[in-house]
Formats: sequence, C-alpha cells, structure tokens
Amino acid sequence: MKTIPFASGLLAITLLVSSGCQKKSFSYSTANGTQSNNRPKYVFALVAKSQSNPVFESARYGAEDEAKALGDKLKVDIEVVWRTPNEEDAQKQVEYLDQLCLQGVNGISVSCTEAATLTPAINRAVAQGIAVMCFDSDAPDSKRFCYYGTDDNACGHTIMRELAVVLGPGYHVVAIPGGNQNSLNIQNRIHGALDEATNYPNITIRGVYYSTEVAQDAAAEMEQVQTANPDIDGWAMIGSWALFTDALLKWEPGKVKIIAMDALLPELPYLKKGVVQKLYAQQTYEWGRHSIDLLADKVIKGQNPPVMEYSPLIPVTQTNVDEFQENWKKWLHESSQ
Repeated sequence: MKTIPFASGLLAITLLVSSGCQKKSFSYSTANGTQSNNRPKYVFALVAKSQSNPVFESARYGAEDEAKALGDKLKVDIEVVWRTPNEEDAQKQVEYLDQLCLQGVNGISVSCTEAATLTPAINRAVAQGIAVMCFDSDAPDSKRFCYYGTDDNACGHTIMRELAVVLGPGYHVVAIPGGNQNSLNIQNRIHGALDEATNYPNITIRGVYYSTEVAQDAAAEMEQVQTANPDIDGWAMIGSWALFTDALLKWEPGKVKIIAMDALLPELPYLKKGVVQKLYAQQTYEWGRHSIDLLADKVIKGQNPPVMEYSPLIPVTQTNVDEFQENWKKWLHESSQ
C-alpha cells in the first residue's frame, strides 16, 4: 500500500496548534478531482484503536479489498490510508485526524478510543468538508455522519445470558474483564452484561476487572483475579484480549465456564480445547469493508447512509469452528502468502 507523507515543517505544526483544521495546508496529489488512468481518485483513511489488537488487522484487509472491488465497479480509484497507533492512544488518534484533515483526504472512518477526546477532532474535519464516520467504537456527540459496528449494550446482554445458560442452576460467581475504562463501546457492553445479570438471582458478579487491552496484560489480570477468587466459576468476557495469547490454555477445560467476544484465530484453540464454551464473533472484516462502502455512498454517490447500522454477532462453537477458521484464510489473505 502506498504511504503518503504527513505534513512536516514549521508551517504544518503552526497550523495544527493554532487552528486545528481551519485551513488545509495542502491536499493529496491524487485526491478527488484529479485523474489516475482516466479515473477519478478518492482517498479514504482508517484510524483504528491499536495495531496490537488483531481485530483491526482484519478490518484493514476488509477495507483494502473493498476499495479495489468497489473502485472497479464505480470506475474510480480508491486508496486506503491506514493511520493507527501501536497501542491505544486517544491523543495520537487526534493527531492523526488533524494531519489527515490538513492533507485533504476525502473521508475518514475512526474507531474511537475515547469519544470525548476524539469528538473535537472529528468536528474539525467535518467542518472542512471531510466525511467522517465511526466504526467499532462511536463518538455519538460528534458530527460524524454514521456509526457502523456492534450493538454493544445488546452484546453485553448476549454474553451474560449465554453464560447463565452454560452455568446452569445453582449458585455461581462471575467476573467480567473490563479493558479500557474510558472506551465507550466497552462500557456499553459492561452495562449490558450487568443489566442482564439482574435476571439471574443465582449469579453474583464478583467484579469488573480493568486492564490494558494488550493480550499479555489482560491474561495476567485474569489469572491474578482467578487465583485470588477461586470461587469464580464463570467469566463473561465482553472483551477477549486475554485470549489473543495462549497463556490461559493451561486452564482446566470446563472447570470455569467462559463465554467470550470475537472469534479471532488465536482464540479458536480455546474453543477446540473446551476452555471456552462459546465465542461470539464481531464482523471485524466487515468493519473495514463496509466503512469503504459507507464512505463511498457519502462522498462519491452523494447519499446519506443510516446514522446507526449494527452488524449481528456470529455464534462460533466446536460445531462450526473449523469452518470459521477457513474464513480467516480469506480475510487475512493467507492463501496468497
């Protein structure tokens, strides 16, 4: 993928500090209105939460695949620019949005680490006529034109409800991994899970345990909590960062019941071994693919997509885990490597 250099030098720094996106210092040489092989070119940017979280890798592939397919269909060139911090950093996302604004991209799709922090930057970009949408994690008070992703509150209900089913009758103690305490989508999932738990008087929630969303940190937190609370017999994993490493594969299968979000490749061995009873896959490839569709609808076709669009979760069990694993070969281009 071509990399387009960021604005540099004193002028760009001064513009960013003094006026945000009040005036574009320059634009891409291939932005809307110019021609490439007699086809107009559009530049859409994806700003995800972190490079270290594998859910966003498939979103990136989805965006790049759809840019080519849709570009051929519409007879335009669509370039995807990827601007994502190595680890979650809302301020770094703000910097990326401001830089992209100065560079004059046609559209941006952003997964907001902290909605309040990103909202002013989103509004600055929109004020410059750049189409901005959110995926995965919303900034509902911003001027973004739409959100696409998981219905997070409903997701929390689903995870807790399914955990109650596999736990069965009797008294149970449940824990919830919390991830980033400032992330709106994670908080919505937690609220949904806690609300659903009130339907089960035989379930006690021991606590919500926050950690970074780095796999090793999240796994270490879960192990520490489980060791300190051996009566915990269920985990409602509204975020599955701990399963992105194999650290918990040594847990005795079935002793502690686990229902978890996502069904990424590192998580599938947990399901096959029986350490995890069920996964609920977010359509992460679609986050990127459909972001390009929605940006194209807005920018190229002049349409107004729905303000909120949810993608359903996909249940993954031992019955369909092999089939789901095959999907990842397509989503991550493994067959071409």
